[in-house]
Amino acid sequence: MTKAELVAEIAKKSKLSKADAERALNSFVDTVKKTLKKEGRLALAGFGSFVVSKRKARKGRNPQTGEVINIKASKVVRFKAGKALKGKL
Repeated sequence: MTKAELVAEIAKKSKLSKADAERALNSFVDTVKKTLKKEGRLALAGFGSFVVSKRKARKGRNPQTGEVINIKASKVVRFKAGKALKGKL
């Protein structure tokens, strides 16, 4: 599903205009970004939780040349589905 399809579905189910639905979705995404940057965790009961975790530096391999390369340490966002979401899959 693309963002446009998601906006259309939100608009249809909530009886909002597509513009209002897109603003709501953008607000949600911005809030998630800010919360993860500030607190490192966001939990939505029944849906799941987003957590920032650290990935250590490691060695990798360039698939085209086979050359060993160094991959820097980084932060990644992980999502763990909640019980209610798992039950729907």
